[in-house]
Amino acid sequence: MSTAVVVTGLGVTAPNGLGTKEYWKATLEGIAGIRPVNRFDADQYPATLAGEVPGFDPKEHLPGRLIPQTDHMTRLALVAADWAIADAGIDPSELADYDAGVITAASSGGFEFGERELKTLWSEGNKYVSAYQSYAWFYAVNTGQISIRHGMRGPSGVVVSDQAGGLDAIAQARRQIRRGTKLVVSGGIDGSICSWGWVAQMSGGRMSTATDPGRAYQPFDAGAAGHVAGEGGALVVLEDAEHARSRGAHVYGEIAGYAATTDPRPGSGREPGLRRAIENALADADVTAADVDVVFADAAAVPDLDRLEAQALTAVFGERGVAVTAPKTMTGRLYSGAGSLDVTAALLSIQDGVIPPTVNVTADESYGLDLVTGQARIAQVRTALVLARGHGGFNSALVVRAAA
Repeated sequence: MSTAVVVTGLGVTAPNGLGTKEYWKATLEGIAGIRPVNRFDADQYPATLAGEVPGFDPKEHLPGRLIPQTDHMTRLALVAADWAIADAGIDPSELADYDAGVITAASSGGFEFGERELKTLWSEGNKYVSAYQSYAWFYAVNTGQISIRHGMRGPSGVVVSDQAGGLDAIAQARRQIRRGTKLVVSGGIDGSICSWGWVAQMSGGRMSTATDPGRAYQPFDAGAAGHVAGEGGALVVLEDAEHARSRGAHVYGEIAGYAATTDPRPGSGREPGLRRAIENALADADVTAADVDVVFADAAAVPDLDRLEAQALTAVFGERGVAVTAPKTMTGRLYSGAGSLDVTAALLSIQDGVIPPTVNVTADESYGLDLVTGQARIAQVRTALVLARGHGGFNSALVVRAAA
């Protein structure tokens, strides 16, 4: 029998709440964190709204020596890791060597650091060193800084699969625990709200140019016209279930199943891979579609992509066969941070018996979804499915359920 992997700690830095309790309270109340961009002057760009983490002062949370060495996104990640580990009630450095590791995801991160380095070094004629440093930092800094800070010398790494990365990182952490690692900090904190990063994100052609925060990000709505970019996400502590039980840890739930697929090349005529990812994740968890109480949707807010996701869901669950929600309409799409934040919301839904709403959306009935809109829905939640898709055809599905 495979080792059960459970979640014992949560750390959230989100646009509608700094800290897990604050995020969850705001999410259940339908309070959004999407506002005009504040971190740089976005008036000259077509997209002017973002989900920015409010009230974050790194000096209140981190040693002064770390601040000049890092950028905003990394500071958010360090704080989220601190909170997740504290929530788990464990000091990873006290575990045996190599028993604790860090596996995170990154997608849009690195731009702010790179922009800063380029501005600093360009005048010195050190252009190539600057670019190299920014990309090396992009892959290593979150995982490296967290592992050093907490004395975690076990399996570590960074997963890069665009917006599916947060789920893929958690799945990789699950694999390492099944191979014998006791504890892994995993998930994603992402975002690049800076002028350089903004141009890169807009090049994908999927960002909303609406100026009304209440109408800017509307997946599964007839008015859907792209997403709002955001920053933040969640890091979680994953543990071997026996290890967690032996120390009396509070368990939020189990990472029960996972699958990932890639879409066929455009024009091939073959079915996209999302339905197969869902079916394989359910099979990995040894559950049926009837066992799933809620789906946390990817929610692209691009009509063609929304249609494909709805078709995959109705193919597996039937029309209006399962509750569907997209609380990311309150935060914006956090890139690789979105999946792990949805996992956190799913675990809290299981704990509290409530499904958070999809705000500012009037469900288009043609999609055939039971979309939870308006306000939170009281419901018994034992099993939840979380979906994420990324550019390049990445599809990931992860099943979380109440711990046995």
